[in-house]
Amino acid sequence: MSTQPQAPVTVVPPLPNRRNSELVLLGFAAVITTVALLIVEANQEQGLRWDLAQYILGYLALFGAAHVAVRRFAPYADPLLLPVVAVLNGLGLVMIHRLDLAEGVGAGGDRGPSANQQMLWTLVGVIAFCLVVGLLTDHRMLARYGYVCGLVGLVLLVIPAVLPSSMSEENGAKIWIRFQGFSIQPAEISKILLLIFFASVLVSKRSLFTSAGKHILGMNLPRPRDLAPLLVAWIASVGVMVFEKDLGTSLLLYASFLVIVYIATDRISWVLLGLFLFAAGSVVAYHAFAHVRVRVETWLDPFADPDGAGYQMVQSLFSFATGGIFGTGLGNGQPGTVPAASTDFIIAAIGEELGLVGFAGVLMLYTILVIRGLRTAVAVRDSFGKLLAAGLASTLAIQLFIVVGGVTKLIPLTGLTTPWLSYGGSSLIANYVLLAILICISHSARRPLDGKVPNATPIASARTEVIGRV
Repeated sequence: MSTQPQAPVTVVPPLPNRRNSELVLLGFAAVITTVALLIVEANQEQGLRWDLAQYILGYLALFGAAHVAVRRFAPYADPLLLPVVAVLNGLGLVMIHRLDLAEGVGAGGDRGPSANQQMLWTLVGVIAFCLVVGLLTDHRMLARYGYVCGLVGLVLLVIPAVLPSSMSEENGAKIWIRFQGFSIQPAEISKILLLIFFASVLVSKRSLFTSAGKHILGMNLPRPRDLAPLLVAWIASVGVMVFEKDLGTSLLLYASFLVIVYIATDRISWVLLGLFLFAAGSVVAYHAFAHVRVRVETWLDPFADPDGAGYQMVQSLFSFATGGIFGTGLGNGQPGTVPAASTDFIIAAIGEELGLVGFAGVLMLYTILVIRGLRTAVAVRDSFGKLLAAGLASTLAIQLFIVVGGVTKLIPLTGLTTPWLSYGGSSLIANYVLLAILICISHSARRPLDGKVPNATPIASARTEVIGRV
């Protein structure tokens, strides 16, 4: 009696989710932060105190909790995103503490109000991160609330403009909502809500952006009746620049919109039309409003008034020049000479004490975040996730360019903060929410599908498929 041979049984090992790699990288981030803090203390001739141990333990506890949340709710997320942010946040905390010491508020065992408050805001930001990672089980559910997010985002942008100056204005810009005991910067939250709205509209109204109009100079121009979304974005950005005197938010939101439209349509005509409209609005604002004119004139020649309007820029340039290639060393420079060094100009403080090498290292960390975010956009299988991930990553890149360009005199100063580095609760919380959404999309892109790891969509076809389906 013959028996047919049975097919061999193939045992498929469990797919690695790279969470242990993330944990090792988080440990490396903790080592970098701890060593940097100890170097600051040594160079500032501060003794080792129990207060510092509490500071380090708090940092370890926060990012340990963030890692547990990712391991539990998004186990297949990109293992580089959270550790890179941990390094940036840690360096920001160290630099803010160093600026406290420079101002004399950190002596006698007190880290100073800025470092304490930033640690508190980091706690709130990590809690928000864990909540979003835990509750956002499917990023596609955000598309259902696209119009709600757009409405709320626009309302948050408008509120500072209609509030009295005593409740909204600081350093000439109306960008705050002040309550008793604390204040928030609503534009930081608005940028995420508007990105969700942009991605949702581009997916649901694909014909509005892909309809061909006249063919001029090798470009397919959109039809005039299809320009309404672009005009609305333009009016909103110019309104922020004019009525709230906030050049940074205006440029950030408008540039993010143009990037998402280009990714979705692969039409340079939308970008060129958008840039033309923004340039026209900027020229009109320059001639019509004094605060815009002062920003531009200070950018062109800060040394024309080095003790007045150009003082901040002049001091920033001196900080970079003092730092040179390798910097003065943590705790050895004079970063406190730059006004708003812990907020708008923390990049100048890093450039002075870490030099060009350290400054380039920080930029490389942001580059890793942006590249991994764009890689997530290519790999995720739904069009809404592609647009949203690409928009979040592009917004980080645009904001970094605006901040670094302003501090180094490449473009006019805007007043934006550096994500995860600068002091400020609104920015820190909003960027942790941004990170959480990106991690949720990354988990969806990398998790196994029918026992296999999903293949990434080829880069060449990513834009053509980006508005195919939700």
